Amino acid sequence: MNSSVHKLPDAELEVMQAVWECTPPVSRADIEELLKDSHPMALTTLLTLLTRLSERGFLRIEKEGRRAQYIPLVAKEEYLAEQSRRFLDKLCGGSLSTFATALCSSGLSKEDIAKLRQLLEKGEL
Repeated sequence: MNSSVHKLPDAELEVMQAVWECTPPVSRADIEELLKDSHPMALTTLLTLLTRLSERGFLRIEKEGRRAQYIPLVAKEEYLAEQSRRFLDKLCGGSLSTFATALCSSGLSKEDIAKLRQLLEKGEL
């Protein structure tokens, strides 16, 4: 795992989540379409966020004339794994039992907890 995968600010994370939902390369129009209802933003704001994501190493920008295509350099799973590890270390003091207690107290249904137990028993986690 890339140890330089830092936590993204909320606006950048929203854009990155839209990128992850698409098949690369991703166009600005694809990203705008995914964000238009849940997180609409001005074109200049979106372009600024895409540039920042590129500067942080999350995206590669490929120019095709006046158009640009965006290619994710960090997989969603890699980002989630790194942020989960940081959460465990920072907020739970590295204690898996504290993390599990917090997770179970977060409002998970009995079905969710049973599914988690099943995944653990099958070695799928």
